[in-house]
Amino acid sequence: MSDHFFIVTGGPGAGKTSLIEDLACRGFHTIPESGRAIIQDETRRGGSALPWADRTAYAERMLRRDLDAYRAAQTRSGPVIFDRGVPDVLGYLTLCRLPVPPQAAAAAKTARYNRRVFLAPYWDEIFTQDAERKQSRAEAEATCAVMRATYAALGYDIMELPRADTARRADFVMAHLDC
Repeated sequence: MSDHFFIVTGGPGAGKTSLIEDLACRGFHTIPESGRAIIQDETRRGGSALPWADRTAYAERMLRRDLDAYRAAQTRSGPVIFDRGVPDVLGYLTLCRLPVPPQAAAAAKTARYNRRVFLAPYWDEIFTQDAERKQSRAEAEATCAVMRATYAALGYDIMELPRADTARRADFVMAHLDC
C-alpha cells in the first residue's frame, strides 16, 4: 500500500479536476484523470477506444494508464493526489454492466492507495457536460454511487467532499491527509 497516494473519485462533473488543479497550485504532486486523456487521444487519431464506441477497449486503456501512473508516482515523496485511480476502472466496468477481467480485479487489489478516499458527490449546481464528458445527470449520479460502492468493497474509507467552492474543498482535503 502507498499511504501517501490519495484518490479523488466520484461522478463526472462533480468538481474533481478543479480540486486537483487547485491542489497542484498549492504544491502537491497530482496525477490527472486518464479517461479524459484517452478520449482526447482517441478522438485525435480516429480511434474507437471511447466510452460511446468500445467501452471494453476504453477500460483496458484506462487500466494501463492508471497502472503506469501508479508506478511512476512511486518515486515521489509526500502526498500524491490522483484524479481517479485503478479501482475506478472496476467501477466503470460495473456501471457499464461489463465483466471485470481478472487482471483488473488483481490490479485493484495490488495497486493500493491510502485507505482514505475522497469522494466528490453528485452536485446538480456545478454539473456540466463538454466534448469529453457526455454523461447525463442520471449517469453522473449513478457513477458516483458505483464509485462509492466499489471503493468501499475494496476496503477503503470514503470521505465525502463538502459541496463548497474549490478552495474550501482543497482546504478540506489538506486537513484530512494522513500519511
